[in-house]
Amino acid sequence: MGLRDRFRPVLDLVFPPRCVYCGRLGSYLCDACRKEVQPIGRDICIRCGNPMTVRGVCHHCRHDPPDPIRGIRGVFFYKGPIGQSIRSLKYQGVRELAPILGAYLADYIREHPIPIDALIPVPLHPQRLAARGFNQSELLARTITHILGIPTRADVLRRVRATQSQTHLNRAQRRQNVANAFEVAPGVDLRGRTLLIIDDVATTGATLRACALPLHRAGAREIWALTVARAHINTVIAPDGSGPPPAEAFLLWDEERKRSAGLTF
Repeated sequence: MGLRDRFRPVLDLVFPPRCVYCGRLGSYLCDACRKEVQPIGRDICIRCGNPMTVRGVCHHCRHDPPDPIRGIRGVFFYKGPIGQSIRSLKYQGVRELAPILGAYLADYIREHPIPIDALIPVPLHPQRLAARGFNQSELLARTITHILGIPTRADVLRRVRATQSQTHLNRAQRRQNVANAFEVAPGVDLRGRTLLIIDDVATTGATLRACALPLHRAGAREIWALTVARAHINTVIAPDGSGPPPAEAFLLWDEERKRSAGLTF
């Protein structure tokens, strides 16, 4: 137990926790804001986890599935209280949010059980880890370990190349940015193992896929990925006119229309 945890009861008396979304006293994510979270639900692409009109396989995965990942899942949309909680955890160092968000992941695994041998948190590059002081993905994974008993293996995968932020990159740029950025630690044998990669948020799934490739080469039998949230993906229609089916294209257009009008957050 670190000094931060040891003195947490005293600190909470002097500086009572406030909800990171609405500012209410009492909790870092209050009950009222927890009721506002938006689960993604079951109407998703069964490969990449991107929300769809109906459950199936999306346009991108029909042409470029996220192999070797069998499936990517996100619990919530990256907006509102969940989006703010993830940002507060990562960028403001509110580590007390990790057990709250990690518990949502544990609940999801309970509701969608698969035999998992180990949790693999997405690693940070040593420089970023030193600057931030913690890896939010590892904190989330260790919360799942505490609740469900599935071991966290933060020693298996390491980030060997520093990469720029993915925030403003498109799908192709994201994939190129994280290519060959991860490797499995020497001597690790993953033959026959089913692994679950854990991260805070996914957009295109490029980082998760980059993590899965060396795990697959090291012998992992099956690889899944689970994130707290799924961020909005901007879909661009190709010059040859190819793109998502009409129903998906309409939903993408309607989402952009609402975002432009300030009707979504």
